[in-house]
Amino acid sequence: MSTTDRTTNEPLPAPWHSESGLPAPRRLVPADDRLRAATAHRLAGEGTGLLWRGDYQGARQLLRALERRIDRKAPAPAATPAETFRLHRRFRAHRARVLGRLAVLLEPDHTLRLRRAPDTRAACTAAYGPPAGPRLVPLRELLGVLGAHQWRERGVPVPALDARVHPHYGVFAPVRAEYVDLVAQEPLPAGHTAFDLGTGTGVLAAVLARRGIDRVVATDISPRARACARDTVHRLGLASRITVTGPGLFPPGRAALVVCNPPWLPGRPASTLEQGVYDPGGRMLHAFLAGLAEHLEPAGEGWLILSDLAEHLGLRTRADLLTAIDTAGLRVTGRTDTRPRHPRAADPADPLHTARAAEVTSLWRLTPR
Repeated sequence: MSTTDRTTNEPLPAPWHSESGLPAPRRLVPADDRLRAATAHRLAGEGTGLLWRGDYQGARQLLRALERRIDRKAPAPAATPAETFRLHRRFRAHRARVLGRLAVLLEPDHTLRLRRAPDTRAACTAAYGPPAGPRLVPLRELLGVLGAHQWRERGVPVPALDARVHPHYGVFAPVRAEYVDLVAQEPLPAGHTAFDLGTGTGVLAAVLARRGIDRVVATDISPRARACARDTVHRLGLASRITVTGPGLFPPGRAALVVCNPPWLPGRPASTLEQGVYDPGGRMLHAFLAGLAEHLEPAGEGWLILSDLAEHLGLRTRADLLTAIDTAGLRVTGRTDTRPRHPRAADPADPLHTARAAEVTSLWRLTPR
């Protein structure tokens, strides 16, 4: 990504780094605790980057003040769920761009040299890799790195495993227990081998191994996810039964069971973490359906774990899904439904509340016709 100030053609003081792909600011001005929120909002809205040199807690307060100012202009619900969703996504992208212009400088060893700043070295090394020189980062993203590191240290409890999973930065955490519970409770087909496609943290592969599958092959396109899944496998003592590989969706060979929990919403992800939620054009869903039959053993099954949130938002219809299943030469032999238990489903202030409140997550059992 360019590290040049595009207005003055003077170089930025360090390379710009954004995990969300935010562009480097057009110009950069110093900022500290004397900067008023109104002025910061105006400058950031114009594309000016604010390099914070004041108190760390002051920077966090300014970020919250900017959030409040931006959120006052959140769009009202539109006439249709699909239009409401599009307006919401557009607003969230604008919000991320403006907030991302409040930046801080990480030293070559990942230290943040601001008064009252926390020790950022371990968290930044876990997210960015070994120190390789100074870098400018959006403060909002750095806060996400620090929060993700705490999640990784503490772990996320997974009742189906009676254990904790420790998600790495940029890997979607298994905080929605309903889809894990579906895999933990659905009757298994006969056989000794299973594939877990798009494994993420490796939680579903671990559930299958704990349920008695002798050999599980877990795949993911993301190197971060593969590293996280291997960490999960070793922490749970399942390394002899689970192999993590990639970046291909399907591993070689066939299995008695192929499980896939693709991103639930067709759309372009705005960050690394959103790749677990948004899938442009439903590419992973369609690739799973298209390749399933040739990777199943005789009498094998495919399990598709999918939310119908996209249907309630007008982004995909049930007919679209059933047509894709049929086109792939598959038939539905069963379906188990569950309601989500996440807080947003019960939050009337969420702009997508109506769709979230109606959401159902399903495990579809698929076999070749």
